Amino acid sequence: MIDIKRILCPTDLSPYSVNAVRYALALARAHDAELILLYCTDSLDGKEELNDWLMAHIEVSDSRCRLAIAPPDHVDDSIMMQAQTECADLIVMRSRRRPHRAALLGSTAESVCRSAPCPVLVMHSDEREFVNDDLRVELKRVLVAYDFSDYAEMALKYGLSIAQEHQAEVHLLHVLPPRSVNEPEIAWFPLKGESAYHTAARRLQRVVPAEVHLWCTVKTAVSEGQPYREILNYAEKNAIDLISVGAHGAEFGMRALFGSNVDRVLRQAPCPVLVARPLKPKMLATKLQDVCLDTVRTTSR
Repeated sequence: MIDIKRILCPTDLSPYSVNAVRYALALARAHDAELILLYCTDSLDGKEELNDWLMAHIEVSDSRCRLAIAPPDHVDDSIMMQAQTECADLIVMRSRRRPHRAALLGSTAESVCRSAPCPVLVMHSDEREFVNDDLRVELKRVLVAYDFSDYAEMALKYGLSIAQEHQAEVHLLHVLPPRSVNEPEIAWFPLKGESAYHTAARRLQRVVPAEVHLWCTVKTAVSEGQPYREILNYAEKNAIDLISVGAHGAEFGMRALFGSNVDRVLRQAPCPVLVARPLKPKMLATKLQDVCLDTVRTTSR
């Protein structure tokens, strides 16, 4: 499973940022990780302003919560630079829903998702409250969009790690290309060989490690159509609490002219979306060092 040790959460000190900060804090507690709150400003009192805002909105008694300040110009670059410097394992941030015309221009969250040195979890201001009064994420169902690519495998690993911490149900969804199967569901048993549905379903069942079934329920599904529509429809129908997708891949790549499948899921999802990305080399080296230190501590006990 993925080991999350450092979480970076950018905030603009607006009321809309409270839910994202609470979510990041809850994840940090669940994974026993350090939380770095980032405020992009040129104010000399920026850290004091951040601390005052935090104390006014959230009760934070965690000693592993740290404050950081970065330049306000090119906020997305500042966020990514801070993530690289801090060797963050996850970025948790908020994104605003915008009209379709404005959405074509992209957002800071979408920009970060495309180039971040680590996975990014994006929330929206109009989503329901996912964190309870005890600062624990009420996470019951995690959906992983899986297209059998390396990036989908990362999405699965992060989705499973978060699901394990919250004892959540895991849903795996694979989307076949439009019109790839012409027969109705009752005719999914072709005379010659398996159908595309059965092939995908069998492959989907094999990607989940056997030990996962010991601690959670795993459900697999195969559908046909536009990936982002199928993901959104499935999330809505099954009351999904978190969607995990790969940043690139055969079906979820960022190649469409008017926004990719990932962009569209980010903009329209009814719940937070985790965009899994590979860690940059510097961060991988730091992770290896952390693993070695943990091994030494365990051995010396």
